Amino acid sequence: MRSLIAVVSALAVACLAACSGSEATGPYGAQGTRMDSSQTLLGWEMTLSNLRWEVDYALIDVKAQVVDNDAPHAAAGDLRFGVYGTPAHPIEATGLGSCTALGELAPTQLSAPEPGRLNGTVCLGPLKERSAVRGVYVYSPADRIKDTTVAYAAAFPVGLAPVNPGDTGLQFTTQGVAAYRANGMPLSPSALGDPKAFAGNGYMVLNLSVDAVASQYRDDAKARGGPLMLIAGPSTPMPGLGPDCKAIGSSVLILPEASLNSVHVPTSLCTHGEINAALLYPSVTVAGTHAAVWTTA
Repeated sequence: MRSLIAVVSALAVACLAACSGSEATGPYGAQGTRMDSSQTLLGWEMTLSNLRWEVDYALIDVKAQVVDNDAPHAAAGDLRFGVYGTPAHPIEATGLGSCTALGELAPTQLSAPEPGRLNGTVCLGPLKERSAVRGVYVYSPADRIKDTTVAYAAAFPVGLAPVNPGDTGLQFTTQGVAAYRANGMPLSPSALGDPKAFAGNGYMVLNLSVDAVASQYRDDAKARGGPLMLIAGPSTPMPGLGPDCKAIGSSVLILPEASLNSVHVPTSLCTHGEINAALLYPSVTVAGTHAAVWTTA
């Protein structure tokens, strides 16, 4: 009888662990939990709650603290938040400073009141498709899973040259490239013959379509330990950066809604800094990263 009880107890514990693990698993190798719950990512214990709307922005309250100050953890300024769901294109923002555009409409903007702590609101938008929001994800462009990094040249005016999908499992198609001097003056391909056009600072907006077979991307992500992200460089701070470039950012997580039958992510990336580096010698890096998702259902 005691042996039977022991076996039943062991099975119950095993079932509980398996069920808990299943519920904690998010899409494409990311961690996952419900809103108002906490999970640990990149050395931070985070809770996301109170998803709501202000104008055309999704707002989310964030409370986070470093688990162990003596252990490696992501820098607070590197944590990037994004809309998980089915928006027409990725909506992301670095948490600190994400509510600047809303001003007084977001009075409790995310801040670091003391080292190792974050508290306040993150703003994601603009986005009119409220029904497209299934949750919020978090990652850090500085976090890269070992042995997953591949870099490609992406020069003006061609953009990203054809690449081998076998490298990463992703198919890239350049949809457009726009280049600007730091004063906002657009550059056309004919500027390549003018040496004076490439002096000082500048920035470039690269529009890409990212595609993959969902089942393969899912299997690869789980084996890798997380989804892939794209990082465009250089991204050197500079005055005169256009509002489109500020809104786009220089990184994006490839994390489509799990129920979709395919991975199709139209996205944009911005490079900026010294104009030759940003327009003629930029790169797009593909790397695996750790991510976490908080879902509404």
